[in-house]
Amino acid sequence: MSSFPASAGPITRFVDHNYRHFNAASLKDAALGYRAHLDAGGKMFMTIAGAMSTAELGLSLAEMIRQDKVHAICCTGANLEEDIFNLVAHDHYERVPNYRDLTPADEQDLLDRHMNRVTDTCIPEMEAMRRIEAVVLEEWVAADQAGERYFPHEFMYRILRSGKLVDSYQIDPKNSWMIAAMEKNLPMFVPGWEDATLGNMYAGHCISGDVKNVHTVRTGIEYMTELASWYSENSKPLTEDSGSIGFFQIGGGIAGDFPICVVPMLHQDLQRPEVPLWGYFCQISDSTTSYGSYSGAVPNEKITWGKLGVKTPKYIVESDASIVAPLIFSCVLGW
Repeated sequence: MSSFPASAGPITRFVDHNYRHFNAASLKDAALGYRAHLDAGGKMFMTIAGAMSTAELGLSLAEMIRQDKVHAICCTGANLEEDIFNLVAHDHYERVPNYRDLTPADEQDLLDRHMNRVTDTCIPEMEAMRRIEAVVLEEWVAADQAGERYFPHEFMYRILRSGKLVDSYQIDPKNSWMIAAMEKNLPMFVPGWEDATLGNMYAGHCISGDVKNVHTVRTGIEYMTELASWYSENSKPLTEDSGSIGFFQIGGGIAGDFPICVVPMLHQDLQRPEVPLWGYFCQISDSTTSYGSYSGAVPNEKITWGKLGVKTPKYIVESDASIVAPLIFSCVLGW
């Protein structure tokens, strides 16, 4: 029996009526489980892989953050910066519907125009990447000269709070999940930031000497220690077998693997067995289970690593996250 409220909007009602089997049923079950976890007083930790910001996930994720349906985020450096790229350069983006038909020469033409392609969407280098670089470089240099150190997301929060970009906004700021996160001062963790565009730029400025101390931007190990502290402070048992923090994973890779490991680290490396396991788990992925792929691993495998328990509610939706995530968010929001 559905537990969506009778007052739910048309998207939620559509899912409730039509999504009855296979991946569709998994999507519906995951949304119901998400709502049940929050209704029981739990919190939700979200991980974002891929290029979901360029897919404009902010159209639904921002409202999830504003309504306290998300309590912390772990994302790749690409997702951190690409939401802000879209914020200031949306009108200059180009969509390439026939991207599968592009020849190497077509790709070279895009490069020559400084249009960096992400599947069917081209990000304009000058209007997006270089504009943000100029603003964040001021923050890097100022922090460096003052002997201060901040995490990658903290530098992004600082430039958003400063108002330096406001005149460049090209979308409604309510559709930027980074603005919503900044306004909530949402806890955020960005492992592997070094491989993002701004991470590459930061390395270049360290090499050129603009930034003297490479550790002006704090590191991934420091992110893990912060996550351990956050998880320990916020996880309180709902039952004997589940903790109050759920784990909603979009895609796989480092965005998902890095934070989920905090629980076995606390248990096994710090000998804190009283810390609860994750209390809900959902992954959206179209990766196959093969060659030891983490992204394609089924949730039960995580029991053997001390990440989930036998009774932890577990869901996996084997589909395209750009389709599935907004639908689940809509059901959680009651749209």
